Amino acid sequence: MIFTPTVLSPAEDALRHEVRRWLDAALPADFRPGLGLGGRHDPEFSRALAAQGWVGMSIPREYGGAGASTVERFVVVEELLAAGAPIAAHWIAERQTAPTLMRFGTEEQRRWFLPRIAAGECFFSLGMSEPDAGSDLASVRTTATRTEDGWRVDGTKVWTTNAHLNHFFVVLCRTSAADDRHAGLSQLIVDLSSPGVTVSPIPLIDGELHVNEVVLDGVHVPDERVLGEVGQGWAQVTAELAHERSGPDRYLSVLGLLRAFLADHGKDLDDSDAAAFGRIAARLWSIRQLSLSVARALEQGEAPATEAALVKDVGTIFEQEVVETMREVAALEIDPEGETQFERLLAECVLNAPSWTLRGGTTEVLRGIAAKALTRAAR
Repeated sequence: MIFTPTVLSPAEDALRHEVRRWLDAALPADFRPGLGLGGRHDPEFSRALAAQGWVGMSIPREYGGAGASTVERFVVVEELLAAGAPIAAHWIAERQTAPTLMRFGTEEQRRWFLPRIAAGECFFSLGMSEPDAGSDLASVRTTATRTEDGWRVDGTKVWTTNAHLNHFFVVLCRTSAADDRHAGLSQLIVDLSSPGVTVSPIPLIDGELHVNEVVLDGVHVPDERVLGEVGQGWAQVTAELAHERSGPDRYLSVLGLLRAFLADHGKDLDDSDAAAFGRIAARLWSIRQLSLSVARALEQGEAPATEAALVKDVGTIFEQEVVETMREVAALEIDPEGETQFERLLAECVLNAPSWTLRGGTTEVLRGIAAKALTRAAR
């Protein structure tokens, strides 16, 4: 595993301040920030952000994007997450689907989807996890059977974020039997409004309804909606996960919580609490540097899947530990209806933190990926 040290260029740093000024003006005074990528699903905000050229930033200009670098996108995403902006509508399409289309999609798919993604008009969900195949994606049971003019898809996907609000999702499914369970997998772009698609909300512990079960019962997918090569789904989804696992969303969920506490109590910290915040800041900056290094690698056309897995592991563990530290420092009863922003965010963090080491790959699976890479390197 290689994490090459890197810093932001003057132009990249200037972009950061531009985004920060825009957010100060765009978000209302009574705005209630979300937790990192847990921001609200707000198509109007996504379209306003797209008008600035900050959705689908790395999409080439010929496809309606800004032609920006991976690191420039990293800078914009950091500011959006730090502000708790309502980014959920465009998030998956911008972070994952667009790069996948650029790398594996057909020219027709690029011409149709990418301009709509860059305009904040086309929203995607992920169709990976299943009831019996969460982080073990090679165990997916959803099948796609060849028909005269396309594919018939049958199966169930779960934890499908915002499938009840979005337009499409990319489904990992089995298109042929194989002794190697990593073979015979393919990716299909499925219209969530298609006949045979049933979306059912999965209530979370905090009462939120943003993840879903999606049942596909004889759903027709035309040949032109096959993403990449039939049978190459495993290689494609592995490359895609480098985008999903390595970004600022894996360590910035708690930044709003920290800021809210310091705004209310920062001047009253004793030496012990101040030291705890110092350790948090040092770890946050270290993880951020790892994430930025992966962004540079992606910018250079590499596929650092192992490094991304490590960033996701250390990032989400860090987030959970910060929540526990804040509970101890604050010594408050958890009240979702608390009067202050800090109380509200703390309650939200406590209820959501257990999921952070699950979504995007469990800690155990990610450590297995890292261990295999280290074992190969040692040989």
